[in-house]
Amino acid sequence: MADVWEWVLVFFTLLAITILVVFQLTCLADLECDYINPYDSASRINKVVLPEYIVQGVLCLLYLGTGHWIMALLCGPYLYHNVQLYLQRQHLIDVTEIFNQLNREKNQRLWKLGLIFSTLEYDEHSL
Repeated sequence: MADVWEWVLVFFTLLAITILVVFQLTCLADLECDYINPYDSASRINKVVLPEYIVQGVLCLLYLGTGHWIMALLCGPYLYHNVQLYLQRQHLIDVTEIFNQLNREKNQRLWKLGLIFSTLEYDEHSL
């Protein structure tokens, strides 16, 4: 029964991370199509960046705590990237530079989404 609860907890954690990253991509796409102004887009994205980092850290701790070592290793690059961005103070989007960094920010979120889906795919095969 514990395995079922672990799976449900990991599933909802992955779902939360996916929703946060897709929300950020949607805000960037709306900005690119000029549906939203840069200030609103940056403030919306900046509100969910830290919760995304926290949920990702919790997911890695869940994998380590439940003994899923390979899954923890797969989450490592994503967690390392988040920690490096946070320590270098580059985790927030600057309103004045958002158009110059739009492609980089979108590619960064797509990379994160790809890592989430690869983790999810491996997790399904490991059950």
